Amino acid sequence: MSKVKAHGSRIKRSPGDQVVQVFIYLFVGAFALLTLLPFIYVVAGSFATERELTEKAFFLFPETISFNAYQYIFRTGDAIRGLLNSVLVTVVGTLINMFFSCTLAYPLSRPYFKGRTGLMNMVIITMLFSGGMVPSYILVANILSLKNSFFALWLPTAINAFNMIIIKNYFQGIPMELEEAARMDGSNDLNTFIKIILPLSKPVLASVGLFYAVGHWNSYFNAMLYISDKDKEVIQIVLRRIIFLTSSVATESGFDWGLFGMPPQKAIKMATTVVATVPILLVYPFIQKFFTQGVMVGSVKG
Repeated sequence: MSKVKAHGSRIKRSPGDQVVQVFIYLFVGAFALLTLLPFIYVVAGSFATERELTEKAFFLFPETISFNAYQYIFRTGDAIRGLLNSVLVTVVGTLINMFFSCTLAYPLSRPYFKGRTGLMNMVIITMLFSGGMVPSYILVANILSLKNSFFALWLPTAINAFNMIIIKNYFQGIPMELEEAARMDGSNDLNTFIKIILPLSKPVLASVGLFYAVGHWNSYFNAMLYISDKDKEVIQIVLRRIIFLTSSVATESGFDWGLFGMPPQKAIKMATTVVATVPILLVYPFIQKFFTQGVMVGSVKG
């Protein structure tokens, strides 16, 4: 076993430990670089010309920077409107998810709540069985009359059972003594939940909130089913239509886009990937400090 000497608050590692530590850093750094390379290639390809995309199988920096693909995407107001709609759907949908998930998770996490076992079993059943796509569509579009409404994207997914259980498990880990002390001071359940439980649960709330937000941002199937109004289309539907239109034009015409000043089909696909990914990716740095703690909820503790 290697010897580790402590000098005050500093720890002096043996040469063997230092070599192992350097190897770990190099391995993790190389692995992180490998995960970034595909995304860097997509970003670089979105700014490349058709000739470079055709001649080179892989590159990280384009020789000639071209904004044709982005100009093609944003040449009308559809993409901007789609981005604004996606932001609205993501923000409001995440708030709805967190509200219902937390208000259900809190009573289920309290041992004195009567009937919590039966209610928990009902929640678990929804993870195993569902009504199916056709009954869901009839319920949302016909019975609830939510066609062409953002509520068709929010209400059917108001609670994710798995995410709710993660929040419930975190709430259970908060010492009951805090709640008992608050009750002795005259606090009711609602006041205890808002002023004690939620402030102590920032890691899990940030992590689950990110899961919900990413789900809303990337979701296109429900939007494709329930939203036919062009003014309410989310960015995923707009980009999907742009790609299909670009592919059909390229296939039917058979022209070389570079000769006519139009953006290459492959660059448009890469540009749509960047447009659809970067906005939600920018959210992560703001919750990074909570994310690592939150994803460890439910792990085995020694």
